[in-house]
Amino acid sequence: MIETNRPAAVPAEDEPDLLRDQFRQLLRYRRLLGAGIGIGLLGGVYLGIDTADTYVATADVVLRAPTDDPFNPSLAPDKAINIGSERQVALSRSIAEEAAKKLGVPAKGLAGLRSGLQVTNPPQTMVLRFTYTASSPGEAAKRANAMTDAYLLKRQESLDVTRDKMVKGYQDQRDPVAKNLDELVKQINAMPAGPARDAAYNSKTDLQGKVNTLNSNIAKLQALDMTPGRVTSAATPPSHADGPGIPMSLALGAAVGLALGLLAAWVRLVFDPAPRSEGDVARALRAPVLGSLPRDKSAGGPLLAAGEEDPRLAEEFRSVAFRLAYDSRFADRRRLLVVAPRGSSEIAAAVAVNLAASFAETGKDVLLIEADLRTPVLASQLPTDAGGRPRWSRTAGAAGGEGPAAGAPGGESDWPDGRQLVVDAGESGAFDLIPGDRVRNVARALTSPRATRLISEADSPNSTVVVLAPPVLSYADALALVDRVDGVLVVCDPRAVHRTDLSRIRELITGAGGTVLGAVVHGPLPGEKAGRGKGGGRGKGKGGPAGPAGPAARPETHRQAAQQQPPHPHVPGDGTDTVALRTVRTGRR
Repeated sequence: MIETNRPAAVPAEDEPDLLRDQFRQLLRYRRLLGAGIGIGLLGGVYLGIDTADTYVATADVVLRAPTDDPFNPSLAPDKAINIGSERQVALSRSIAEEAAKKLGVPAKGLAGLRSGLQVTNPPQTMVLRFTYTASSPGEAAKRANAMTDAYLLKRQESLDVTRDKMVKGYQDQRDPVAKNLDELVKQINAMPAGPARDAAYNSKTDLQGKVNTLNSNIAKLQALDMTPGRVTSAATPPSHADGPGIPMSLALGAAVGLALGLLAAWVRLVFDPAPRSEGDVARALRAPVLGSLPRDKSAGGPLLAAGEEDPRLAEEFRSVAFRLAYDSRFADRRRLLVVAPRGSSEIAAAVAVNLAASFAETGKDVLLIEADLRTPVLASQLPTDAGGRPRWSRTAGAAGGEGPAAGAPGGESDWPDGRQLVVDAGESGAFDLIPGDRVRNVARALTSPRATRLISEADSPNSTVVVLAPPVLSYADALALVDRVDGVLVVCDPRAVHRTDLSRIRELITGAGGTVLGAVVHGPLPGEKAGRGKGGGRGKGKGGPAGPAGPAARPETHRQAAQQQPPHPHVPGDGTDTVALRTVRTGRR
């Protein structure tokens, strides 16, 4: 047979597909996104209200360096002035104190006066921009101009003080030299002509040069233009508030909140151990996702999906069955083990039943075996009728001379006990059901020769065997069956299982000699949160309303139904069994 559905490896996704998949996964965390947007809107409202009565006035000052020739193009004021230092001076306390005197602000309000001022320097300029923020437009302009005037006044005083100190220094140097020069002149006038007088004349010339130099320096300092700067743009009262307004604040807040929500969702997504998509499930199991049950129809209804009542769900099961039928790994042996990872196996039971019906619809002789011997419920959930004696029992009787109920040496388990029911699948036809039963030793029953002969029914022409087992991570029952039913179908809710759990399932199944054929994903059960499934086997999770019509019935109801089934007495002589059945409704609630 040509193998048509056996992927050697999960195909690599293109980068745009991965990005789209990640974006879709981010939208799963709607609460985080909503919380981020809500926080952003609250921040926008606060910003809009807080800045509704905020006004900003601006004044510009061009700084000048002292010079004796302001029209000389060779002078570079940017080298004579450190604009960074001047900006710090403009923000200093001394400037604020000077402005407070002009504005009449008390000393205790000095900190508030300084808090509203901001001084900046536009790039590549010698301009200081004084920006003042206040609660009224007139106050903002008034204080901005006051701070500007105070800065220019303080700068003027600083320059004058510096010049006066330099002039005084030159004068202090000149006065002793001038005094010596006067004394030397008197001595020269009293000296007779001769070499001594000539030497005195030379000393007089030197002293006169020094005095002239110092007088020149003093004259230059006194001639400097000491203007500190000029106001190029005085502050005027602003015509509107500085804030963005309520609408713009809300828009900005929503945008920032959405960004925060996306960031939080991304962090949550990175550290989320659950599979984020069907691709993650496929990569963890190294097998394709064969089907995805409709979110609103995967639970809460009857086990057997009727095509007319629920065509979408029925077609999904048919699609899974056809994909399995064209997989050579299943078609060669026609054995299928259906399991859930952990928690409740109610959806796995529904998948096993509907796959059996889909195989029966294609003309196969289907045998459904309920290997869940801990909480068997299929007999009470399906429309059944008593069938003929199963073929495996006739084969065993011919070989051993006695029926299966007689037991084997060594106290073999009482399951399977020879019961065989026929399930009416409506338009799909019918299939046989070997119902589960409570036994004292589950492991011995599942590994018994009778159970092996029962599973070997798939070796018959045109036959298919579907086995339903408890959750593989809760009990080892499924692993005990893998060596005989090597094709495994995993039924899981991606939000209720970890990627490590799926990888462990694959390792356990392959280690036991089986093969994971694929997975069927579904949504959470009714009443369950889309979180991590907790609990051991079937019946641990919450279910829907009690009743025989739905796979989500309460676990207590399942156990009671299994316990209330009438006994199956063996009739001596012919070895056949009699079974008492009660009518089971299959319609939707």
